[in-house]
Amino acid sequence: MTTLPAKLQAVRARIADAARLYGRDPAAIQLLAVSKGWPAAALRELAAAGQGAFGESYVQEAVGKIDELRDCGIEWHFIGALQANKTRLVAESFDWVHSVDELRIAQRLAAQRPATKPDLSVCLQVNISAEASKGGVSPAALLPLARAVAALPGLRLRGLMAIPAASDDFAAQRDAFRRLRELCQRLRADGLSLDCLSMGMSHDFEAAIAEGATLLRVGTAIFGERR
Repeated sequence: MTTLPAKLQAVRARIADAARLYGRDPAAIQLLAVSKGWPAAALRELAAAGQGAFGESYVQEAVGKIDELRDCGIEWHFIGALQANKTRLVAESFDWVHSVDELRIAQRLAAQRPATKPDLSVCLQVNISAEASKGGVSPAALLPLARAVAALPGLRLRGLMAIPAASDDFAAQRDAFRRLRELCQRLRADGLSLDCLSMGMSHDFEAAIAEGATLLRVGTAIFGERR
């Protein structure tokens, strides 16, 4: 059986190959290991192999891992749908939140972020493919939300996140990621200081790299199919 560190190394090699192909610096692309559903021991093994950032979607499960792995120096990213009754735990425990799509949630995170911690890094989730089944702010409503979130204390607006409609067509994958990149460029032109494009997963991260992704959320290619 291929070990987790070997799978991690294979993903890093794919990232480096895609970055070179599209004229990107591999060092400018962060790999987030999506570890929801996997035990703390697996994360510890990857952390020992040099993986520093992990993404979780289930608050209670994640908080247990965060407590158990405090000695690993992990950067924790919340990437799941965020309910209002879970914002305090996320504000207190995580370093990043990728799934903010309404001002009410951002306001709760800002109010509940401990003053002793650095500002919580936030990405706004955009429903780039207009799918009714997915969360995310519409592109038309993005600018006013971004302005409002950027003004909140305790938060640092870092960029945009999207989960486009699944497609096996490379051109279609690139088109969705291009639209998110262009939205980010518009926000920058409006004066917002953004440095993160959180886009691309196991099946499409090469297309995301081609369109400027700075953070890839990869689970299956590292851990295998979830149990």
